[in-house]
Amino acid sequence: MRRSLAGVALAVTSMVALSFLIPLAALVMSLVKEQAVTAAEQRAAALAPVLTLTTDPSALRESTAGLDAADRLVVHLPDSGPPGSSKAPRALLERAQRGREAISQEIPGGWICLQPVVLPGDRVAVVENFVPERELTHGVKESWAVMLFLAVGLIGGSVLVADRLGAKVVRSSRRLAQASRALGQGDLDARVEPMGPPELRDAGVAFNAMARRMTELLAVERELVADLSHRLRTPLTALHLASERMVGTPESARVEAAVGELESELQAIIAAARTPLAVGPMGQGMLSGDASGESPAAPKASGPRCEAADVVRRRTTFWSVLAEQQNRSCTLALAQEPTTVGLSDDDIAAVVDALIGNVFRHTAPGTPFAVHVVRTAQAVKLVVEDGGPGIPRPDRALTRGSSSGSTGLGLDIARRAATVAGGSMHISRSRLGGAHIAVTFALAPSAPSARPSRMSRRRPAWPRGRRGLWGLRRN
Repeated sequence: MRRSLAGVALAVTSMVALSFLIPLAALVMSLVKEQAVTAAEQRAAALAPVLTLTTDPSALRESTAGLDAADRLVVHLPDSGPPGSSKAPRALLERAQRGREAISQEIPGGWICLQPVVLPGDRVAVVENFVPERELTHGVKESWAVMLFLAVGLIGGSVLVADRLGAKVVRSSRRLAQASRALGQGDLDARVEPMGPPELRDAGVAFNAMARRMTELLAVERELVADLSHRLRTPLTALHLASERMVGTPESARVEAAVGELESELQAIIAAARTPLAVGPMGQGMLSGDASGESPAAPKASGPRCEAADVVRRRTTFWSVLAEQQNRSCTLALAQEPTTVGLSDDDIAAVVDALIGNVFRHTAPGTPFAVHVVRTAQAVKLVVEDGGPGIPRPDRALTRGSSSGSTGLGLDIARRAATVAGGSMHISRSRLGGAHIAVTFALAPSAPSARPSRMSRRRPAWPRGRRGLWGLRRN
């Protein structure tokens, strides 16, 4: 590209230089010739007043002594032969004498100027001034050399400037191409420093934005795989507990081995999906089909909606069966007011399964737990607490992969769901002695055409300590 730009600059500048140089060279030569001829005519005309006064050769020589090039001035007097130094052709000389006209024209070897002078007695003398060829072109070659030198300097300077500009453009495009190849080969850290012309700078900025967006999307996709794998651990836990009840039967060992293999595969999928990528902090918003990487301040009325209390009730009912098998006391308390949040049923179910699943995985059988859904003026709070050992470092528990013996996905799923729904998550010590995890979701804006929520009807109160269906205790 640099060679092409230099060639274009060379061709354009050469044409421009030639278009000016050729006419200028001809003009210089014409001016030099015109000046020489004009000077010769003036010298010949200056001798005419002297001839009108005297024709004495000695007096004429004294008169011409002060003129330039006096040695080339020749006076042709009437009734005398031509002097030996005359260069004028006889035909031109006779024409000037007879016609009494000044003649100035080119002859072989130079330029001749003939100036007729009328003497007393109606006689005609002719003053001849010959200009040799070297005076007609005196200084022309030097002027041409100067103009040629300037033209060459102009052409060389334009080619050098074009080469420098081309080098800058080529350097920018080469770096952009290298970064593109590196990104195509899997280097997600590949970036380019915008430089060069505005178009290439815009291309560099667009490339960096594309690379950042690509890494964010890849990170979200990998985390989504890990989250989906984590969701599969809920039915896996149920299978594991069911296999424990089959101890002593012929199929128990086979079922236990299959469950263990499945759990190992899920763990391997989570570990592979969470292989470090060259990305910054992963953006929120993968829940509810949003992969924009942005954390909205509050759920939008046009997005997904669900009744959080209904979803919590269904998922807690599912887990209560497993709780009864492990002699766990499960307490459920639901708000009577509408609990509409800006998440889908699957998203809320994933949060509930992640929090309750952690209770089953990280506490001993027989450990009680409780689930509460509380409605406030602007939010819905989901609380899951247990009587286990608790979480010693809550700040570290919210980071994926940082908890020992755990992938850390469960709490992160709940935290990101709360962030997407315009809420937050808090971990503390519960009244049961274990972990107290509170996930807050902002209330979804009311939909104009939405039907009245079923949760607005009051439920009949359950007596404290009474177990309902599937052994679920309500208060």
